[in-house]
Order: sequence, then C-alpha cells, then structure tokens
Amino acid sequence: MDQTSQNRAQQVAQALLEGFNRHYRLFREASQNASRLFDDGDWQALQQVATERISFYDQRVNEAVYRLVHEFSADTLADEVWLKIKQEYILLLTAHKQPELAESFFNSVCCQILHRAYYHNAFIFVRPGVSTEHIDSEPPAYISYYPLRDGLRKTLQSVIADKGFKRPFANLRRDIRRVLRIWRMQLPYPLVLEANHQIQVLSGVFYRNTSAYIVGKMINGGQQYPFVVAIMHEATGKLAVDALLLTREQLAILVNSSRAYFMVDMEVPSAYVNFLHSMLPEKAKSELYSILGLYKQGKTLFYRDFLHHLKHSSDEFIIAPGIRGLVMAVFTLPSYPYVFKIIKDVIAPPKQINRDQVMQKYQLVKHHDRVGRMADTLEYSDVPFPKARFTQELLQELRTLAPSSIEESEHTVLVRHLYIERRLVPLNLYMDRANDMQMERAIIEFGNALKELAAVNIFAGDLLFKNFGVTRFGRVVFYDYDEIDYLTHCQFRKIPPPRHEEDELAAEPWYSVNPNDVFPEEFAHFLLINPRIRKTFMAYHADLLDYTWWQQVQRQIAAGKVGDVIPYPQAQRFQEIFKEGVSGLQRVVKHVVPEGFSSQLQGHVVTRKRFLGRFSFDSD
Repeated sequence: MDQTSQNRAQQVAQALLEGFNRHYRLFREASQNASRLFDDGDWQALQQVATERISFYDQRVNEAVYRLVHEFSADTLADEVWLKIKQEYILLLTAHKQPELAESFFNSVCCQILHRAYYHNAFIFVRPGVSTEHIDSEPPAYISYYPLRDGLRKTLQSVIADKGFKRPFANLRRDIRRVLRIWRMQLPYPLVLEANHQIQVLSGVFYRNTSAYIVGKMINGGQQYPFVVAIMHEATGKLAVDALLLTREQLAILVNSSRAYFMVDMEVPSAYVNFLHSMLPEKAKSELYSILGLYKQGKTLFYRDFLHHLKHSSDEFIIAPGIRGLVMAVFTLPSYPYVFKIIKDVIAPPKQINRDQVMQKYQLVKHHDRVGRMADTLEYSDVPFPKARFTQELLQELRTLAPSSIEESEHTVLVRHLYIERRLVPLNLYMDRANDMQMERAIIEFGNALKELAAVNIFAGDLLFKNFGVTRFGRVVFYDYDEIDYLTHCQFRKIPPPRHEEDELAAEPWYSVNPNDVFPEEFAHFLLINPRIRKTFMAYHADLLDYTWWQQVQRQIAAGKVGDVIPYPQAQRFQEIFKEGVSGLQRVVKHVVPEGFSSQLQGHVVTRKRFLGRFSFDSD
C-alpha cells in the first residue's frame, strides 16, 4: 500500500472515531442531565431527554456517513484501503473506554457505505477486536464499602450520601431503618460474616420515569446478595426510599427490556454490564446493554449470540405456533427463545394499514415508555439465514406472503427487513390450559397491562388475547403493534340507545362511527365470552368497560400528569409495608426472601427475641 492510501486509511479511521466520541459525549451529557431533572422533579423534561437520547445514535451515524462520503470519497476507496481502515481503527481503540461501542458505531457507518458482500470480519467487526476486560475508569465503576469496619447503618448512610442528591430526604434515618429491617429478612440466619464482607455499589444512579435506583450487592465469602434501593419524591417534595428490591424476580422485572431504557452516566459501560450480569447471570449481556440505553450494542451482541447459536444447533426454523396475524408473517427456531416477524406484502381487510404505517408503529414503541407492558423489538435489515434450516412449509409461506422481503440463493434466504422479539406464550393459548388460579392471575394481569399502558398515553387498539403474551414471571405483555395509538388520539364514547327495536337487528350500527372512535362497552363482546374470564374481569377491571374511565385518564394526561408505573408490586412499597407494623413485615417476608428461607424467617418474625430483637422497632 502506498503512503497516500496509508494516510487516507488513518484519516478515515480517525474521522470515524471522532464521530463516535461525539455521540458518546452527547449520550453521557443527556444521562448527566437526568440527575438534575430528577432533583428538580421535572418529569416531563426528563421524559423528553430520555426520548431524544434514543435518536442520538442514528443522527451521529448519518453525520459520519456524510463526512466520509463527501470529505474522503469513502464510497470509492479500494478494498485494500478499507482493510487498512479497520486495522487503524483498532489501534485507536487500544486505550479507549468504550471500545465495544465504538466497534458497533464503525459497523453502522460502514454498512451504509459498503455492499453487504463486505459484511464479514475482514472489513467490519463481526467479532470484537478489542477486549473490554479490566478497563479502568475514574471514578471507578463501583465503590466498595466495609460494614465490619464502619457498621451497616453508617455504611448505608455513606452509600446514599455519595450519590449526591441535591434534594433533601424527608426522613433518611427512618428510611435506613426500614431498609435494614427488610434486608435482614433476606439474609440467612445466623449470618456468619466472612473476612471479605463488603457492599459494592455502582457509582452511577439509574434514572427512569420518576424514580432513581441505587444498584449494588452485598458480598460475604462466596455468597452474593444483590439489591436495588428505589428512591422517589414524597408528596411533600422531599426524597424517600420507596422500596428495597432483593429477589431475583424483582430485579429481573426491573432490569427488563419491556421497560424504558435507564439513564445512567457511565464512563466504562462494559463494567456496568459485567456488574449487572453478576447480579442477574441469566440475563444476556445484549439485553443489559439495551436496557442501559445502548441498544445498538445490544443488537450487535444479540446478532453474535444468534450466529453462535446457529452454529451449535441443528433444528429447523418453523412457522410460529398460534393464531396467524393479518399483518406479520412470524417464524421461530424452537431452540432459540425469539420470534422473527416480517411485514406481509399484502395486509388483508379488516386491517387498514400499510407497511410504512406498521414501521411507524414500531418506532413509536421504541421511543415510548413501555412500562414493562410492551415487548422491546430489535429491528434488522439484510439478515441472511441458512436456507437448509427452513422447513418447506415456512419457505412457501414467506414466498406467498412476503416475497418482496426475501431474496433466495442456493444456500441463503436473505430477509431484507424484520423484527425480532422474545418469544412469549400467547395469552389465549396460556388461558386454554390454565387452572383457575392461573386464569385469575392472567386476567388480573391483562387488565393491569391495559391500565398501565393507558397511564403513559398508550391504547393497544387490538385487545384480542392473542396479541398479548405471558412472561416466565406471569406478567402479561403486549406485542402486536399494528393498531397501537396514543390514548389522546382516541375518542372514547358510549353507544347511544337504539331508537327502536329494528336498530338492534340491523346489520349496520344506528349511530355514526369515526375512525378514532372507541366504544369500551364493546370489549365485553369479544373478551368476556368465557364465564370464568368474565367473572374475574368484572371483579377487578369492570371500569375498563366504562368510557368515562378512559376519558378521565385522557384528562389527566392533558393536564400534564406524568404516569409512572412502578416496576414492583404496590405491596412492596415501604409506605404500604410499614403502615401495618409487624403484620406488614410478616406479610412481606414471603415476597422478599429467597427459596428455602421463607418458613425459617417467618418463624423469626414471630419470635422477635430470636431475630427481629436484634434491631429496634422504633416508631416511624
């Protein structure tokens, strides 16, 4: 390679890194603003910053593409120059704090310039080029505290003080006392403290909606006990600890891709992901990157994991089980817990929507607060699948329903555009085989999902049970977005009484119906046919059939009220637990202790001298 080409490769590599550095600087500034906005209680501004941050990445990629094409004529560079660009870029990342993110940025820019024939590791980062192990940051990603030296109560005071909240706490002494009471129920009794007993806490505070979260873990010998402290504003305007989350289920629901992305300032994001992964080892690192707002890195890791799974499996892609939808062709790999969705070429009536509108609906979900009730979706273009792994039934369906979205060769089926979601059990199939207790919980969860979505200005549109899924923790989540809309765009109405008997027998309604009209009382006609379903629904969610309930939510949204759905049960909030005294603590034991300790600790709650007698029950 001549010196001119060498210099050009170095210049392009430097320009690419400058584009990424600008992106991550703005990303961190947005996360840093979250701290100030939380202290100010400016929830609308906080939501606006979180929404705008999602678009930062694509904006910076487009800027970098424009610069490379116009300043360096990158689209005309020879192959040998592109090979050298990647080599020079790797050299620039050797001391970088976010090398894995910079590699994904490199891929995003290059894939807009290069033909897909270049999508292999010689030209882009199909495999990582720089290790993220043991990258140092200042301050460190997490801080260690030593209760044996300072005492647990003082340690907790230091943890909270080090977070630098500007707004004062209403009663921090009370809050720490409550944390200690719940925490001690989670720990085995008696707890023998080891020499390396310590508490590790991530340096950054996690912000989402109207809550702040302190994330850490207690280490004692070879055991780890993860925890999250949730902090909110009281009605007085001062801060208070709202809950202590300890169980695997509570933490997994909090750190879940069906929720809005956290805002947290991270100099070394890989250190945060590794810390969270040690707390929740069953969570894929791709999902952890996404929930931290680094969704492009999440996509990169997901695709690498997918390629790895394909290489080490042999089952076939099949049509996804369940009732087939009118908008999407859906297939899955039984050994892989995800579904792949392709927009059909022709969307049949009664659906009145086109491809562009469907894509806009998915963008709405991506940018909106999902409150744990809408599955996050990974969007990909030009994805090659091994043709030999497709069943003939699936191939024929794709050829029939979405021919414009696939391109076949001898060995490959290239999908030009698709969405990938975690596979859930469709709610209708779940209820078909549910016992009475499972059925009741599913219907309660279904109604809760509709209400929580409404609180953040979302109306699901198509409320059929097949459009909702059940997670491994029994939560009901919405995943079919072609009719989703903002709640404030809907007109909720009551069906007017018939003018005469013939009106009720007519094929057409006797009243006018506009495109955005919704008649909640009609929900019963297609949701509550089963008497078991009707009984539970009417006991817990009859208000969803009343148009005035929906109108009231609309008025609250119009008044600027920010709906915040907390990611843990109401019964786990300190204000609920401690208003009942000891009985509240007895009730909460079964929710906070790990398996194997429940009966033991319930006994200790009753026999206060043996367990609860170790700390004071001061009045709150």
